[in-house]
Amino acid sequence: MQVVSAQLPPIQHSDDKIFTTGNAVILLDGASAFVPVPVPASTYADQLGRALQYSLAAYPDADLRAALAAAIQSTALELGLQPVESPSSTITILRELGDHLDLLVLGDNLVMLPDETITDDRVDRLELPPRRKYRERLAAGAGFDEEHRAILRELQTQQAQRRNRVGGYWTAETDPAAAWQAITRRRRVSRTPWAILASDGAYNTMQYLGITDWSTLAAADTEELDTTLMRCQCWETANDPAGAALPRAKCHDDKSLAVVTFTGDPR
Repeated sequence: MQVVSAQLPPIQHSDDKIFTTGNAVILLDGASAFVPVPVPASTYADQLGRALQYSLAAYPDADLRAALAAAIQSTALELGLQPVESPSSTITILRELGDHLDLLVLGDNLVMLPDETITDDRVDRLELPPRRKYRERLAAGAGFDEEHRAILRELQTQQAQRRNRVGGYWTAETDPAAAWQAITRRRRVSRTPWAILASDGAYNTMQYLGITDWSTLAAADTEELDTTLMRCQCWETANDPAGAALPRAKCHDDKSLAVVTFTGDPR
């Protein structure tokens, strides 16, 4: 497998993280914190991603959910995190193993494949009132003002109360049991010439702008992926700085893309 990726801003300044092993790619999107958390989302996503990278490099055929559960547990212990009050992160893993691919999605990253799109939209399906309120205010032209930030703080408080609970939603935080609630797929490599992993900060704007020719994007190099992300960022700044056309939590969310192609020489 071959991986080409791009991030805006660069990984060291982003809550998005991309890690690779010889046969896997890992994409994380640390949740922006509008309420205080003990460590930054970037730190949490980085440590969780590195724990997974180490585990999957050492045990390339490990059960992905078990590997994620162990990484969540070790990261929470090392950072001294407690449920509800901690940062969290989405996570997507794509692994080539023999003649098949394993996919794991926990949270609202997306995996685009030639014949389907996979995501985990359970947090959006909660339809919490603050989410509806901030989007309506933005659409009406209120912009990213202090009331907007207050609504987001209330939204995150309500989400935290429903995090990693039956009837709520599941994400990487402190509870390793969340890993067993991830969406998983197994596909034959022969049916999947390419896959594109995206954080929602990239995908949402790309979709709004109609940048959805995934088969063409699957052939892109790093420079072309960078150009795609910059096009999205520039549109947000110049055409929708107050989030009226495309309501979102902040003007610019971190953006990441990883394009994976398969050479027919599985490892």
